[in-house]
Amino acid sequence: MATPVVTKTAWKLQEIVAHASNVSSLVLGKASGRLLATGGDDCRVNLWSINKPNCIMSLTGHTSPVESVRLNTPEELIVAGSQSGSIRVWDLEAAKILRTLMGHKANICSLDFHPYGEFVASGSQDTNIKLWDIRRKGCVFRYRVRPVRQPGVCPAPDPHPPCPQLWDLTAGKMMSEFPGHTGPVNVVEFHPNEYLLASGSSDRTIRFWDLEKFQVVSCIEGEPGPVRSVLFNPDGCCLYSGCQDSLRVYGWEPERCFDVVLVNWGKVADLAICNDQLIGVAFSQSNVSSYVVDLTRVTRTGTVAQDPVRDSQPLAQQSPNPSVPLRRIYERPSTTCSKPQRVKRNSESERRSPSSEDDRDERESRAEIQNAEDYTEIFQPKNSISEAPVLLRGVCFPLAPDTTTAKEAAKPSAAMDMQFPAPNPEALPQPLVTTSTPAPKGDPAIIPATRNEPIGLKASDFLPAVKVPQQAELVDEDAMSQIRKGHDTMCVVLTSRHKNLDTVRAVWTTGDVKTSVDSAVAISDLSVVVDLLNILNQKASLWKLDLCTTVPPQIEKLLQSKYESYVQTGCTSLKLILQRFLPLITDILAAPPSVGVDISREERLHKCRLCYKQLKSISGLVKSKSGLSGRHGSAFRELHLLMASLD
Repeated sequence: MATPVVTKTAWKLQEIVAHASNVSSLVLGKASGRLLATGGDDCRVNLWSINKPNCIMSLTGHTSPVESVRLNTPEELIVAGSQSGSIRVWDLEAAKILRTLMGHKANICSLDFHPYGEFVASGSQDTNIKLWDIRRKGCVFRYRVRPVRQPGVCPAPDPHPPCPQLWDLTAGKMMSEFPGHTGPVNVVEFHPNEYLLASGSSDRTIRFWDLEKFQVVSCIEGEPGPVRSVLFNPDGCCLYSGCQDSLRVYGWEPERCFDVVLVNWGKVADLAICNDQLIGVAFSQSNVSSYVVDLTRVTRTGTVAQDPVRDSQPLAQQSPNPSVPLRRIYERPSTTCSKPQRVKRNSESERRSPSSEDDRDERESRAEIQNAEDYTEIFQPKNSISEAPVLLRGVCFPLAPDTTTAKEAAKPSAAMDMQFPAPNPEALPQPLVTTSTPAPKGDPAIIPATRNEPIGLKASDFLPAVKVPQQAELVDEDAMSQIRKGHDTMCVVLTSRHKNLDTVRAVWTTGDVKTSVDSAVAISDLSVVVDLLNILNQKASLWKLDLCTTVPPQIEKLLQSKYESYVQTGCTSLKLILQRFLPLITDILAAPPSVGVDISREERLHKCRLCYKQLKSISGLVKSKSGLSGRHGSAFRELHLLMASLD
């Protein structure tokens, strides 16, 4: 009879030399839990695949040590801030510098991407928190606070107690402060599906805050050291705290410790979760170490756990009050903000276009691909609606056997030499739409813009079925007739579309853009409208207020299309209208009536009213689709944020 294999709960995965000099910052990709970015005193940002020894890509351009790095949620962009105050954004798929953001006067302490759009928040020792639009290289808002450690958090010495602050970006004002910590606040984390915020501080406490009532829910005290890394479980059942040489699992109603896992990672710098495995990374000098905790062997609910790290008593367990209602799942609450603080708008110097010096900085910034094979596997074959790098999804690290004695425990773990296992195509996640019943035949719910073959076509569809077993050979005439089935119909469709495009092109050459758009709309062929909008979207100067009265109804049709390319075109056009014309429309509608008769003003007012009404009708559709996952959901959430002023 075979002896069962006993496995560890936690083990060291590997240790790498990440930079030629000291490592100053690092971050794990939260979507995959397998992508690692490090910043060093050598002014470089390096990309790694967890448990692979070689660097995938090295990003250069900073002239001073990199102080902070951050990956966006899809792990396509990375932002890095330096000691001099400069910020650079790289596109990982294109392997090139995307933006250089200048404006801070001291070192960058913290960075983060906005989850719903192409915005970056940066905190600096110059006491400013800035929100950047990375598409236009501009600073959108500037928040003046006390010395910054984390965007949205302002630690400060007495007599000003450190406290997290919650800001409404749309209204541009502070909603509430959360006092209570007696030391600098190092990390904040939002609950995945409740109105709950967790904050960790150097005062060795973790506080949980109700974001509806703006009050403390509970407080975890007695951490073995300053709290630097916290992370909610994906389903929100518990909070993980990366402590000195241990992982602690907490609940908050009431506050209690479910489990304590010994992990010899020292001061862990970041945590991520994937496939019931928690990955922790720590750095010392130029080395970076990674560790794995098997969450299936960790208690995440239930009774209070005894603490093997220190001799103190476990946290007191309070009896929950059944009369207290749970916090609601995410729906925007109606709250009244006391003592609103207006955001300081960016000055003209912050709005102006980047200088030639900025362009020179971008030309000098490079993305050096160190490992072409890994880079191609991770960043190149990404589908347009996938949520994480292909190589990094759906793969678990093998568990290390727990057979070491006390003497052997001091030796390096055998898992340090393990290579990243090749992905199994059958183990990779299936398409976003899943069901317990067999999927119906036909087109999928969303047809991707980039695909290797036409939707619904198979090689067997072009060959006649063999009805008699003896009929092994196919007659050429039968095969050709099957292949040509539908060919004449498709030729008619493509010929008609070509004629329609020629008509629109002829109108454009003899008239203006508005006339050509009207002709495309009159043809009642949505594919022609898409082709025309794709041209207009490439040159924003072609857009006038007249177009905003004609295009929105067509955009509404595109947003409801099953074709991803149509939805992307509609989102791009709507975003362009909202960014360029919505402020003008709202200003004209809010202006007092003029004295006397002004025909041109009346015409402009009529156009603004019509456009406002059309945008208002689209806002409901945008809001309903903002809960989608993938790039579609991100685009709709950004549009919903831009349309907030319509309310």
